[in-house]
Amino acid sequence: MTSYDVYHGTGNDFAVVDAATASDPDALGVDLCDSLGVDGTLFLGVSDGGARASMTLVQPDGSRAAMCGNGARCAARWVAEREGADAVTLETGAGPRRCTVDGEDVTVEMGTPTFAPDEVPHTRDGDLVDVDIEGHTVTALNTGVPHAVVFVDDVDAVDLDAMAPAIRHHDVFPEGANVNLASPQADGGFDQRTFERGVEGETDACGTGAVAIAVAAARLGEIPEHGSVTVSPPGGDLGVELREDGTTVLRGPTSYVTSGDVERTDAAEAVHE
Repeated sequence: MTSYDVYHGTGNDFAVVDAATASDPDALGVDLCDSLGVDGTLFLGVSDGGARASMTLVQPDGSRAAMCGNGARCAARWVAEREGADAVTLETGAGPRRCTVDGEDVTVEMGTPTFAPDEVPHTRDGDLVDVDIEGHTVTALNTGVPHAVVFVDDVDAVDLDAMAPAIRHHDVFPEGANVNLASPQADGGFDQRTFERGVEGETDACGTGAVAIAVAAARLGEIPEHGSVTVSPPGGDLGVELREDGTTVLRGPTSYVTSGDVERTDAAEAVHE
């Protein structure tokens, strides 16, 4: 029997499991994604009295993502509530990410994004900025995981499920890419919709995608290179800060949803809430 908690960050939902209780995280992670209908399962190994924790994200298709902005925010809150901490450094596949927790609001230092071809990665020469891919103008960067950003007039006017897979699986992206639509708001922010690699469909929010949109907009001269911007996926508003040293910050609310236990057998598993 393994216990889990479910949290969401602006609609991006995750099962959270103590890594010490999971003997087969890949299989358990997929089971929980399927049984609970969540966007991913986070396995957390807490150390240093809650000051640090390892974070592993198993996605619905069984793949692992190096980083997840909203997942990190949910993970930090889970650690904070268990350990009574207000700050935690998460060890992720993309490097350490320091998080601060203020009740439901969680801020994550997201590191330095990159457009470098070998780090996105993509196969074109030079940065892939404002380039035509499958009839769409794409800007590609890595904010912990690969992202392709497409600016449009109205994100809701686009059939994301129809247009995104061709970009997500395009040969230019050897590891695939998340596909983000962004449209400008009157107040200077951006609406967001994201087709997530590993989920293979649209999610209500994507934190690394929100950062990618802000960074791409700054690169294209749509917003100042430094400062704060609001990015609004369907699940709510996320704040992104572009710092003068090139690093980025993601902030937004998190919500506890439910807890339960999963009992795994050789033949099947049952989830009890």
